[in-house]
Amino acid sequence: MLKKLQVLSLLLFGCLVAAHNVQAQSAGRQYSVGFYKPVADTGGYSYHSSLRDYMVQPTFILPEDSTRKRSWFHRKLFQEHLLEYKGDDYDFYASFLPDFQVGHSNWNKGTWLNTRGVIAGGRIGDKLTFYTEFYENQGKFPKYVDNFGRTNRVVPGQGEWKDYSNGKAFDFAYASALINYEASRHFTFQLGYDKNFVGDGYRSMLLSDVPFNYPFLKIVANVGRIQYTTMWAQFIDMKYPKASYDNGYRKKWGVFNYLDWNVSRKLSLGLFSSVIWQDSDSTGKRGFDVSYLNPIVFLRPVEFSVGSSDNALMGLNAKYAVTANSTFYGQFILDEFKLSEMTKGRGWWGNKFGGQVGFRSNNIFDVEKLNILTEVNAARPFTYSQRTSLNNYGHYNQPLAHPMGANFVEWVSIADYQYRRWFLRGEVMLAKYGLDTANTNFGKDIFKSYYTRTLEYDNHIGQGLSTNLLYLQGTIAFLLNPKNNMRLEVSVVGRKESNDAWKFNELIFQVGLRSTFRQLYYDF
Repeated sequence: MLKKLQVLSLLLFGCLVAAHNVQAQSAGRQYSVGFYKPVADTGGYSYHSSLRDYMVQPTFILPEDSTRKRSWFHRKLFQEHLLEYKGDDYDFYASFLPDFQVGHSNWNKGTWLNTRGVIAGGRIGDKLTFYTEFYENQGKFPKYVDNFGRTNRVVPGQGEWKDYSNGKAFDFAYASALINYEASRHFTFQLGYDKNFVGDGYRSMLLSDVPFNYPFLKIVANVGRIQYTTMWAQFIDMKYPKASYDNGYRKKWGVFNYLDWNVSRKLSLGLFSSVIWQDSDSTGKRGFDVSYLNPIVFLRPVEFSVGSSDNALMGLNAKYAVTANSTFYGQFILDEFKLSEMTKGRGWWGNKFGGQVGFRSNNIFDVEKLNILTEVNAARPFTYSQRTSLNNYGHYNQPLAHPMGANFVEWVSIADYQYRRWFLRGEVMLAKYGLDTANTNFGKDIFKSYYTRTLEYDNHIGQGLSTNLLYLQGTIAFLLNPKNNMRLEVSVVGRKESNDAWKFNELIFQVGLRSTFRQLYYDF
């Protein structure tokens, strides 16, 4: 009976799936730093920049010549989706999304990517919107990405792979979908198999779009200056042994609450909380815990009351827009701590927290479409980790927050510039972290149990095999079609990772025909 009630509850919410007001969230697929807006063009109190809406497709503003009549071929190649239908009470579009790349790495020699993708979406009535994407991929990646894939059994952000080309390359597929319905001007719902992001920066220490897609149900409420979001999601654990072949990988559940308050037109504060719990253990199946079904409950007391030590986290997001185009922002994530141990200053392993501070600006120096971002991120050892990977803060062998996990400090700066159809992007990233050696756990790998920790005290960021990382990336692209971001692109990446045990330098050159606004992270 309990299982039936759970299923009925989820179906009830699913029937109400809704789209969020476009003006109330920032664009979700941010190919350019400039797609982010610190404040709304109008109605500043109703605009919330820190919760990305993946239904909102970013739009490039290009010069138009309305005096010339274009051919069907020209419009489809440079202006429109391949299929576009507009009716009185419905819209539909569909496009082919290629991602063809060839390149060279000084370690992995020839690299290439062969991706054939499709996207379809539209609107039914005034409230229902939807979209779906699918990509079939084969690729040979640079050495450091190849090493990551073979170690973790996933392509970064794109799920599991199988061998291709006699084990020299990966074969993998990617799918995502969202269905949305705007129930009213106060309540919206979203049902998806996709990603989420909370924050105003390039990285998020709270919840990011780094790992592979996952199923979720999200409710967003807007009342005055307040936006309140609740999301229930299911994640995959690939580390823990399968319960059986038929059941596949072990599952875990998550619930997330996020309250964003526009204190003024410039200042906003966000409170974040989440709980992750395992679907089953050796004693039996727990499944979805209805204790976490209430969307407005304080999660930490409920987590304590269920008698099982689930993985609860709390966080803060803050933004101050100094101008209409520039903002300072920051985050703080608290996993666990003891005040008595904190005041002693002995580096106790259980004081687990991290944070972010950054600045970003659009049209900087009064140069239109010149955008910059710079931020620092850090997390103490063992942050996001748990007793087992079944309830840690991860999904598909990647962290749900920062791609480096924990035990790191990072500085990343990005600049991009658009001139007509030309697009330039540059990135500099410096990081320091502590790697594990044989039979040690210094807290970087969040999928290791903290029961295997090497040190009880004297823990600090960078402990273990202290490693430095330098990542440089430059891209020049010519935009063919702004609707699906189809572009001709040339990029160069330099990556240097070094410590006392080894050094690894890789230089990568790539050229390709690319499309979509998907944000995939290879800067780690």
